[in-house]
Amino acid sequence: MTTSRATLDGDRPGTGPTLPPGGQRRRLHLAGLPKPVARARTYAAQALADWSWPTGPDGGQDDIVLLVAELVANALLHAGGPVDLVLDASEARLRIEVTDRSTDLPVPRRPHRPGLPGGHGLFIVQRAADRWGAVPHDDGKTVWAEIDAPRPPSGG
Repeated sequence: MTTSRATLDGDRPGTGPTLPPGGQRRRLHLAGLPKPVARARTYAAQALADWSWPTGPDGGQDDIVLLVAELVANALLHAGGPVDLVLDASEARLRIEVTDRSTDLPVPRRPHRPGLPGGHGLFIVQRAADRWGAVPHDDGKTVWAEIDAPRPPSGG
């Protein structure tokens, strides 16, 4: 049996990720694991590499791994720990979801005070994500962030 692999062009500027038709959803169960932030970062970096997600300055892999780390760290520090990390990638966007067991919705510290310790996680999420929010459910909540996929340059 021969396995073929599509050409991965995600490292060229302006190209989108290489995904299976319809995108892909990956889940990492984090509840009870030691070092959930580090595990989530590694998991996200591997998924982005597998998808050949572009590495550019806007919505690149480093920004996405930072978003994952911030969302998981917030769940760890403020919500009793993360339960699951979900990465849902499509041709149009990447959605990051972190579920925890707390029903308290996140509220950014206002005003943001860069010179003081603490309160920077949601500010980073707001700056790095195209959209973010939180959805309460019976067992806690899911905090999510979305990054739009880079678009190929138009014209020529």
